[in-house]
Amino acid sequence: MITKEYIHEFIGKQKTAMIASVDEEGFPNVKAMFTPRKAEGNAFYFSTNTSSMRTQQYMKNPKASIYFYKKGRFVYEGIMLTGMMEVLQDEEIKKEIWRPGDTIYYKEGVNDPDYCVLKFTAFGGRRYCDLATESFTWDELG
Repeated sequence: MITKEYIHEFIGKQKTAMIASVDEEGFPNVKAMFTPRKAEGNAFYFSTNTSSMRTQQYMKNPKASIYFYKKGRFVYEGIMLTGMMEVLQDEEIKKEIWRPGDTIYYKEGVNDPDYCVLKFTAFGGRRYCDLATESFTWDELG
């Protein structure tokens, strides 16, 4: 059985995250992003633009999923988490996950109005590895 620790280790080794939102017509929208800047329990924090389409979708419908995968030579493994996404403008969390190179994206720095934090809270998910799948809820994980 997969554990919370395993999920955190797996995510920490990946370079890309796929995040999914729901558009106004009820269709899923997927986007590649950098991996979370912070992971704590079942919460995962991403930096993004306040003005982005995805951010606007989460403000209207917070249902979301995030997906991470590792493609080896012979083994493919993927972990999908489902839950809710919040758009945060809190100065404290923005400062906490800020990185010096972020000025490339946010010219006004950590206080740029176009800089926000997405907080994903996982409720459950599914893992695929070696032709086997496993569904889980976050609370049942060891």
